[in-house]
Amino acid sequence: MHDIRAIRENPDAFDAALAKRGSDPVAASLVSLDEARRTAIHAAETAQADQNRAAKEIGKAKAAGDEAGFERLRAEVSAKKTEVAEMQERAKELDAQLTEALMGLPNLPLGDVPEGADEDDNVEIRRWGEPRNFDFTPKEHYDLPAVQDGMDFETAAKLSGSRFVVLSGAVARLHRALAQFMLDTHTTENGLSETWTPVLVRDEMMLGTGQLPKFGEDSYRTREGWWLVPTAEVTLTNIVNGMTVEEGYLPRRYVAHTQCFRSEAGSAGRDTAGMLRQHQFEKVEMVSVTHPDASDEEHARMTRCAEDILERLGLPYRTVVLCTGDMGFGAQRTHDIEVWLPGQNTYREISSVSVCGDFQARRMNARYKPADGGKPAFVHTLNGSGLAVGRCLIAVLENGQQEDGSVDLPEALHPWLGGKTRITAEGELA
Repeated sequence: MHDIRAIRENPDAFDAALAKRGSDPVAASLVSLDEARRTAIHAAETAQADQNRAAKEIGKAKAAGDEAGFERLRAEVSAKKTEVAEMQERAKELDAQLTEALMGLPNLPLGDVPEGADEDDNVEIRRWGEPRNFDFTPKEHYDLPAVQDGMDFETAAKLSGSRFVVLSGAVARLHRALAQFMLDTHTTENGLSETWTPVLVRDEMMLGTGQLPKFGEDSYRTREGWWLVPTAEVTLTNIVNGMTVEEGYLPRRYVAHTQCFRSEAGSAGRDTAGMLRQHQFEKVEMVSVTHPDASDEEHARMTRCAEDILERLGLPYRTVVLCTGDMGFGAQRTHDIEVWLPGQNTYREISSVSVCGDFQARRMNARYKPADGGKPAFVHTLNGSGLAVGRCLIAVLENGQQEDGSVDLPEALHPWLGGKTRITAEGELA
């Protein structure tokens, strides 16, 4: 959420930054609404003061035997009480309108974010690894003989409908090993704190990280009113919801492996084959809560944490900076990491690492106390996949496929697979 004071002070700059994201000018309407809100608050406070003054005078009139004055003042207090209630209600309505308007606006891009309309305008900043040259035509993951018995979309469709999968045997073991490998690497070498969180959250938590109010259709909600998390970003970031921490508490670096749930609203017809776009999937999510001065450096650090996982697995990738038109709602800057999928002969997103500045912190009212005793200020938040487990499974299978239908597995995973190094064409770990 944005600071209305900053918008008041520089409305043209605010509109110019929003325009980079394709949004129409809104500063004038926000400032006008804020002026009406502040006027209503002042009027309510003035009427309250008048009511308090008249209330004090009632006792004096009574003590002086001024019956006429007493009745007049009592009538004035009664009228003022009604007036104050009406004015306070009006101020409350205007405050809610302003909050709703601010909640619906995306974050402002940082100055170094490339301008553009969509993914075609994203800018590649580096790539690692050379895609393998195959002596045969590589298959997509779901066509590999090694996974035919271990990746069952038909049974999943019977159980739950489209965009679900049942994993079993060697494929399920590999999927689990990938998640454990990621968690162990992030906790033992990257300094992240392993965390286990609920996958059901309240409205306030979805509001805090920006999934609400605009994007409710992208998530699932239970009859009891809980939301199924679309990512552990929601729970990990909201750990500091409503808190004011000491500056020395920062940074906080969390990592969690969770189930994630997305309705994929608006994605009809996209990536319907295989595991690439599912309603239920697993992700190892990283979240950092930092001092404002450290968030830019932390963004680079988190990006390297995600890239390092792919390098350890020997999976070629490229890293791009998303343009202003392709960034997510809450991001100031986003690095997308795209892994090479030989079955599709292209790079596909496997991680998005974003710095959000104080955008989420304002929504959550999450602050820190400066060590020098200054006024509490909002923290900065960051989030990123480290990595999407299902997509990493796809990449490992496709990049390791052999002509005989088997799959060679990355050496880095062997300790998490009991020393096994491959999946045979018959679907067995060997």
